[in-house]
Amino acid sequence: MSNSITTVNPTTGETLETYTLMDESQAKQIVEASHEAFLDWRLKPLEHRAKVVKAIGEAMNAHKEELTDLMVKEMGKLPSQARLEVDLCVGICDYTAEHGPTKLADEERKPGNGERGIVTYSPMGVIYGIQPWNFPAYQVVRYSIANIMAGNSVLLKHAENVTGSGLLLEKIYREAGLPENVFRTLVISHDVSDTIIAHKAVRGVTLTGSDGAGRKVAAKAAEHLKKTVLELGSNDAYLVLDDADLDVAVDTCVTGRVFNGGQTCVAAKRFVVTEKNYEAFKERYVARMKDLKAGDPTKEDSDLGPMARVDLRDGLHKQVEESVRKGAKILCGGEKPEGKGAFYPVTVLDNVTPGQPAYDDELFGPVAALIRAKDDEDAMRIANDSRYGLGGGIISKDVKRATELASKYFDTGMVFINGFGVATPEMPFGGVKDSGYGREHGGFGMHEFVNIKSVIVVQS
Repeated sequence: MSNSITTVNPTTGETLETYTLMDESQAKQIVEASHEAFLDWRLKPLEHRAKVVKAIGEAMNAHKEELTDLMVKEMGKLPSQARLEVDLCVGICDYTAEHGPTKLADEERKPGNGERGIVTYSPMGVIYGIQPWNFPAYQVVRYSIANIMAGNSVLLKHAENVTGSGLLLEKIYREAGLPENVFRTLVISHDVSDTIIAHKAVRGVTLTGSDGAGRKVAAKAAEHLKKTVLELGSNDAYLVLDDADLDVAVDTCVTGRVFNGGQTCVAAKRFVVTEKNYEAFKERYVARMKDLKAGDPTKEDSDLGPMARVDLRDGLHKQVEESVRKGAKILCGGEKPEGKGAFYPVTVLDNVTPGQPAYDDELFGPVAALIRAKDDEDAMRIANDSRYGLGGGIISKDVKRATELASKYFDTGMVFINGFGVATPEMPFGGVKDSGYGREHGGFGMHEFVNIKSVIVVQS
């Protein structure tokens, strides 16, 4: 077994850096240092923590181009989208700094068994985050900033292929004034990761990744009665209803499928179109998708970059081949290119039905699945016919009805109406079913790993 990680540029196939893995002893020392740092950090006033969180956002903004360049090199993101990712991270810091002191403030209650009741949000300790590669900065900021604001200390195990991004974020956090060891990046193997979950100082575990990884991490944490938050995969359905504006539908569904190279958990993946609009939508959608070019992300004529790794590209292609073997039809793309890099063409599949990977599983790349529905009611049924439940979308001119469908019938954590969106600091983010549990953003993430403690003054 190798004792190092080598990162590779997915555009060129060239080696970027090699990092030596920490052994179990080194990793445990960092956990213990993190716990010691927590003992001081938890006592800092909320306003002080908020100032540091605000400063982290400012430092990230100052390092925007450095972060952007590294994300482009490590996972093939378009520079424009990498800059947007940094902007989102800054926005999370700003929102958390502004609202954290209120969200985490003590609350007064009138208990029936005493004179005065106080609900206090007490930090728990070391929170361990296992994060993926598709948004190398955002995935880290999303959980770490909420927990730093809450008074916890934070550990990160980043995906191997974006190790440099994880280490750069640690440097930025420290530069902004976060005390030493309140945030640390662990460069460790999966086996050592299991020992970190088990460590008595680690009080909570959060993972963003596949549902398979979620099951393993949740089971390991459950052995030690550790709380988990899981943000897992999805197969988000976007419904094009009978009264949809097809211009809006096509624009939304193209952007929603290829944003970030299609490597987004909350991307639009299944396109459920009613019989009334199916043929017209299909013709226009395929024409737009055919025009998109996957190429070097640093070139202006590239609409999307490569996939993040060659093995991920090859796995996606196998899912396409299996779907075709089971009856799906390729309308464009679908051929694995020769040559260097992890490129995959923009692909649209028709005649997608249950039993195919394109219907049942998550296709994490620029492959769209078109599914025909009889009518609006059938479209809603198909949308919910999934083991996943992260996000989804509805395209309809009747916004009131679409909102009611989203609120009452769509079995997901998020629904977008007449447009595609990803995360925003003001709104909760998370899913149901095999897409996981727990919420981040919107103030909810600050309450996931705190001890909601009752203090009751019986008599004064």
